[in-house]
Amino acid sequence: MASTSTSVAVPEGILPEDSKGTIRVIVADSQAIFRAGLRKIFALEDDIRVVGQAETVAQTLIALQKFSADIVIFEAALTPNPPDTVSEILRQNTSCRLVVVLQEPDQEMTLELFRRGSHAVVSREVEPEMLVDCLRKVSQGEPWLEARAVGWVLEAYRSQSVRPSGSRPKVQLTPKESLIVSCVTQGMKNKEIAVRVGTTEQVVKNYLRKVYDKLGVADRLELALYCLNHRVAPKDSAKDAAPGAPSPAQAPAPQVADSVPTANATAAASGSRP
Repeated sequence: MASTSTSVAVPEGILPEDSKGTIRVIVADSQAIFRAGLRKIFALEDDIRVVGQAETVAQTLIALQKFSADIVIFEAALTPNPPDTVSEILRQNTSCRLVVVLQEPDQEMTLELFRRGSHAVVSREVEPEMLVDCLRKVSQGEPWLEARAVGWVLEAYRSQSVRPSGSRPKVQLTPKESLIVSCVTQGMKNKEIAVRVGTTEQVVKNYLRKVYDKLGVADRLELALYCLNHRVAPKDSAKDAAPGAPSPAQAPAPQVADSVPTANATAAASGSRP
């Protein structure tokens, strides 16, 4: 049932006047049955509306020009080079957010898509409730990761210390801030970090707030994503650690539930916020 033009969910792609706060979505997917399924799912939600559909990259770009959309649900298989296509879409539409759909989980692709600016990456088999939650979080500017992808991001962050650093952002962290960031990415909770640094949990929280403000992030997951995207790898500053305190490298990795619907939930799994 292939078509050669984009379609709209309501006449002329215009939502009712009382739709303020509605999340406007364009579904770009090669399978008509998948597009129809998503429309049925979102039709049950008061705050989500499909305003356009596309089945090719070209149609996606046309739809973005024609309709006012907040989020594009984009099938990675529409293009042979999803990361480059994501970069191009975001370059042409700076206000739009991308939720990329992968046929099956792929660690390397997921990390690269986030580096290129994707706001969420989901698998084809994502549960409807989780996808709805994903759209709501992304519409608020929050990143969204499935459970296994959280581990990939943290693993990639930790391995940055053995990779070329590339261009680094101009934001400078103090040695103690860098030490605390290193502890966070090792999965340590605030209480464990306090022991490591030789201070109190409240002081650790204060430092984290300063780091979040400096880097423009909201929580632990966004901090890891920031460092991954900018290829920043704060090194453990042993001289700032309390004598006899355990090294962050010895701390256990964060335990994540099988389904982690939001970035904030992930941050909580990794330790208390901030």
